[in-house]
Amino acid sequence: MLKMPRSLWLLVIGMAINVTGASFLWPLNTIYIHNILGKSLSVAGLVLMLNAGASVIGNLIGGVLFDKIGGYKSILIGISITITALIGMTINHSWPFFVVFLAIIGFGSGIVFPSMYAMAGSVWKEGGRKAFNSMYVSQNLGVAIGAALGGLVANIRFDYIFIANTVTYAIFFLIAMFGYKSIQANPAVQTSVLDQQKKIKDHTKLYALLTICIGYLLCWMGYVQWQTTIATHTKALGIPLTQYSILWTINGALIVLTQPLISFIVKKYTKTLKTQIIVGLVIFILSFALVGIAEQYTAFVVAMIIMTIGEMFVWPAVPTVANELAPKGREGFYQGIVNSTATGGRMLGPLMGGLLVDFYGMEMLFGVLMALVLVAIFTTSIYDRKLKKTPEAVHSLSKSAS
Repeated sequence: MLKMPRSLWLLVIGMAINVTGASFLWPLNTIYIHNILGKSLSVAGLVLMLNAGASVIGNLIGGVLFDKIGGYKSILIGISITITALIGMTINHSWPFFVVFLAIIGFGSGIVFPSMYAMAGSVWKEGGRKAFNSMYVSQNLGVAIGAALGGLVANIRFDYIFIANTVTYAIFFLIAMFGYKSIQANPAVQTSVLDQQKKIKDHTKLYALLTICIGYLLCWMGYVQWQTTIATHTKALGIPLTQYSILWTINGALIVLTQPLISFIVKKYTKTLKTQIIVGLVIFILSFALVGIAEQYTAFVVAMIIMTIGEMFVWPAVPTVANELAPKGREGFYQGIVNSTATGGRMLGPLMGGLLVDFYGMEMLFGVLMALVLVAIFTTSIYDRKLKKTPEAVHSLSKSAS
């Protein structure tokens, strides 16, 4: 990591601060809507679905903006929209204003992420997968810090969460405004998506990306339950808010601290990106099986540790696949697809989870989640079937994302 260029360090630091701010609020959204605003889990799921739906649109627009006007302007546009909504939410977070501002925050932050990832891939091309891994680790450092502080702040007074989120995002805005202006992506990357659309006749790589993204979507639908239905489930079992927030601190800290070990395992034992992802998906199933029978806090901690190991195999690998598949000039667009897929999972997951728990209970939910991951294993195993006819695609995708 020390060999990274200065411009990537700025992106990594910005990502960590950005996610720290967001992590003050997102683990507590469902608890706030359900316990403080007094709405059902199904309604909470709909609200989070609206937030994530706006973020999907933001992801796709952000990817296109990167390809057309560059990362710097795209990121500033996204941050400006988000910080305006955060100020509004700080002033008034009652129902239904909370819902409106949360949707706008989703849209604005959605614009930022594809540009951050596409810029990372552009400024350190020789680093390849390491650039995306660095962004992934910085994101999770933000999760660890934000979730830990969020639980403490919420215990003092929940309103302070909104202030902390706004202040942190303002710091991110300053870093982006003064730090990212000098970052120049490869000019070949900055060509228009619309121009490229006319030139690209073979959509095999796009279909491959969409196939792997089906599984990615299903995984996120399961993963997001930790922030929604599992969050309220822990509260129903009498686990305090501070202990629930510590689960996310464990998640983020584990990713940061064990990254070298996981990288070694990935390099030595998983020879392809496909194998790496499938191993992670199997670990996801083990996590859901354990959390489905968990009643004590220690069981939730162990389940979180298992899930974290799984995500360390899966989450960095998918943007790496997208980067390898993307034709020149479409890097931003392809990263936009990956980001919007993850956001789509965060959109559909809370609604699905809320409905399943409200009507059938937690047991049914975990059975469905394990079935979804099995489908994801299938789509991952077949995504590159047509690509195998293309020698350069096979060569590029034979590398792991460690």
